[in-house]
Amino acid sequence: MKFSDRVSLQTTAPLVECLQSLSQQPQTPFYAPGHKRGQGIPPNLKQWLGKTVFTADLPELPEFDNLFAPQGVIAAAQNLAAECFGAAQTWFLVNGSTSGVVAAILATCNPGDKLILPRNSHQSAIAGLVLSGAVPIFINPEYDPHRDLTLNVTPAAVQAALNAHPDSKAVFLVNPTYQGICSDLAAIASLVHQHHLPLIIDEAHGAHFGFHENLPPAALSVKADITIQSTHKVLGAMSQAAMLHQQGDRVSPQRISQTLQFVQSTSPNALLLASLDAARQQIATQGQALMAQTLQYSDRARHQIAQIPGLSVLNPPDTGQPGFFALDRTRLTVWVDKLGLTGFEADEILNEQLNIVAELPLLRSLTFMITLGNTAADITALCQGFATLAHRPQIPLTVDAVSPSTPLPQLALTPRQAYFAPTETISSQKARDRISAELICPYPPGIPILMPGEVITADAIAYLQQVLALGGQITGCSDPTLTTLRVVKS
Repeated sequence: MKFSDRVSLQTTAPLVECLQSLSQQPQTPFYAPGHKRGQGIPPNLKQWLGKTVFTADLPELPEFDNLFAPQGVIAAAQNLAAECFGAAQTWFLVNGSTSGVVAAILATCNPGDKLILPRNSHQSAIAGLVLSGAVPIFINPEYDPHRDLTLNVTPAAVQAALNAHPDSKAVFLVNPTYQGICSDLAAIASLVHQHHLPLIIDEAHGAHFGFHENLPPAALSVKADITIQSTHKVLGAMSQAAMLHQQGDRVSPQRISQTLQFVQSTSPNALLLASLDAARQQIATQGQALMAQTLQYSDRARHQIAQIPGLSVLNPPDTGQPGFFALDRTRLTVWVDKLGLTGFEADEILNEQLNIVAELPLLRSLTFMITLGNTAADITALCQGFATLAHRPQIPLTVDAVSPSTPLPQLALTPRQAYFAPTETISSQKARDRISAELICPYPPGIPILMPGEVITADAIAYLQQVLALGGQITGCSDPTLTTLRVVKS
């Protein structure tokens, strides 16, 4: 279908229109939520946000449909989204991509089934392993030691895992990464489907891919069976609002519907659902122009910042570097270590002194998300901010970073076995070679360094302690100082 034909079918927003109509109808409400269409909202919230938004905070009234058995406006909105993104069926998510990732794993794996996935998967995938009882077969993504940059997985790595574990039930990949680095998904999808397995793509950061020819290919366009997108991250939906898309006959839509009921609220927020409908309408009817502008802004920032002494940026690959098939140019990664700064320190200066906030600070770099919501003034401020940052004395930073991606940690227990096993808390100095009972990761990006069932290594402890010492944040650990760790009892 031509883009112009697709736009002509996408101009309506049935869920938005229904909610707007319901919010304007006079009612005497004896239903939840308790604020009763804004009447009982705390005065400070009402004064700040106004009453109008709360009149639309409605439950699943008969006219508004039911998220778990949609037959009316939610069904219509989801069908439009499926058509827009190229899926056979689409589900709206109000618990973020996390709920979609967990549901996809539950829909494809039974207890004891093998799931092939990269070691740098988001913590939601590990939650899916714990809940499903699936056994992870981890693949290491490629790693660039010169830039301290985790890339993506290669078709060869996927093929090796499939050959070694032909009894696997599914393959789960992350595409793109936080930095916008993409795998050769078309080649990988062909390999996976030759083994008659479903391919699940955590496409949380790639909901915009299908709307401009200069962006990497969307996972659905290369025949992925399930994709999960954080519509709120890169498009115009509200936080927590996401979508799960499915095509083909390798995964049952009924199973997906069932598993989504386990991981989503039975009281879905109507505003989140409406924002998904509106975001779909916007990207379907204006996507080409919006993405062209976004790419123009990003290219301008990449070019100008690259000219500043002491800074370097991540550019699209010009050679066949393994694990780096394509780059989402709306992601801007800037290395600041030659300025004598860690990414955490640079982030703090930009934020506190210049009101510029990055998406992801790491040991040596910062990553910025440039989306359809950014303006030309934003790009000017970003470039000026880096120019100001570069006026500091340029003392090369010495950080003996421990790569969190190589080698693969030893998995002594499945994540589920370790999660439910008896545990004890011991000094982190004594935790080496013990089995982790915790899911510990810097956040963002939410990629675990230790997960339940893995043998704790000295490198993992050193990396986490280094992140803390340099100003990063660690989540998932019972002791935020990392003085102690929770391990499986011997």
